[in-house]
Amino acid sequence: MKLNVQYFARYRETLGVDSETLTGEFASIGALREHLMQREGAWAVLAEQNIMCARNQELCALGEPLADGDEVAFFPTVTGG
Repeated sequence: MKLNVQYFARYRETLGVDSETLTGEFASIGALREHLMQREGAWAVLAEQNIMCARNQELCALGEPLADGDEVAFFPTVTGG
């Protein structure tokens, strides 16, 4: 399966990359996240408890299943005052 993965806001800044194409077998967004965190170093930022994610531009949970060609986005929660 081939996925387009995008990183937004603080994640983009921390990782130094805004997007990448990954090839592999990932059952869910959570499995993809685990794969990315295995890179260690700055990638640990994706371990945040309140991480938000989207599949094909729709907010979803980490358990969301993935299919070939999906676009996945990770972004931190937004807080305001």
